[in-house]
Amino acid sequence: MGDIHIRRRGRSGRITLTRPKALNALSYEMCLEIEAALDAWADDPEVQLVVIDAVGEKAFCAGGDIAEMYATGKAGDFAYGRRFWADEYRLNAKIARYGKPYVAFCQGFTMGGGVGVACHGSHRVVGDSSKISMPECGIGLVPDVGGTHLLAQAPGRLGEYLGTTGARMGPGDAILAGFADHYIPEALWPEVIAALEETGAVEVITARAEPAPEAPLAAHQAEIDTTFGAGGINEVLAALASAGTDFAAGAEKTLRRASPISVACTLELVARARTAGDVARALEQEYRFTWRSAQQADFIEGIRAAIIDKDRSPNWQHARAEDVTAEEIAAMLAPLGKDELAL
Repeated sequence: MGDIHIRRRGRSGRITLTRPKALNALSYEMCLEIEAALDAWADDPEVQLVVIDAVGEKAFCAGGDIAEMYATGKAGDFAYGRRFWADEYRLNAKIARYGKPYVAFCQGFTMGGGVGVACHGSHRVVGDSSKISMPECGIGLVPDVGGTHLLAQAPGRLGEYLGTTGARMGPGDAILAGFADHYIPEALWPEVIAALEETGAVEVITARAEPAPEAPLAAHQAEIDTTFGAGGINEVLAALASAGTDFAAGAEKTLRRASPISVACTLELVARARTAGDVARALEQEYRFTWRSAQQADFIEGIRAAIIDKDRSPNWQHARAEDVTAEEIAAMLAPLGKDELAL
């Protein structure tokens, strides 16, 4: 079975992530296998829908497997990471555009790359353990895998808040922000999946869905809209500092721990994605940053501090967020010429 179990069952195409000890982190090979399966099922009349889930209680998928990206990037080889991202982003776009229902069951942590293979689906199911987030600014990256497209569609300025702080969304917040559609208690998931396999009908989900739990972020919506809608990084930080609330103080503290260039570029990317309104365009914009991230930004240092040495003390290129210039943001997000992402 390895890291992923792909099969046809009844009227469904079935994908199960099977790396629970690694929190089902998504490897390059897993991305390629998922894409091959989707291609094979696209015109298969026996497959009425796709169901993706994962084994283990802790995580659906806690992100991409970035150890190899770190090792190759640290050695000055940036080609591996760029190829991984390009192929992963192609998969994300394919999921968003897939012609058949694509149903994702997201227990526990669903982060980064996990969002990419779940939250672009047509039917996204969460339960009480669900914790969905885009924490990339904390490792010197930006919300990618089409994440800026999802963030841009969130109500008000929730997208800017979630994308820069990496705040975790429980089931209620995930539905509020548009990262999930349905709440079903996890004890019922095996029964629901079995019914989907047998019938090939997504109506099974709506029939078993229950009212969404409370969304704690709703109480902070007005404050988020005011502070994170203030403008660029300098304006957002100034608005948070002057807000005088515990919530704003916590958000400011989180932003100041993250990579300054990542936070600044994330605000710009979400703004661009809101204007574009297209997942492919968002992926192309994200790729401009990730293509440059190991060589020109904080990605290697962010992974070292968070994953390799685990000292949680990254030495970012900028001492303060206020030091990031508009010219640096423009340079990180400038077109890549012949290296532009082709979807």
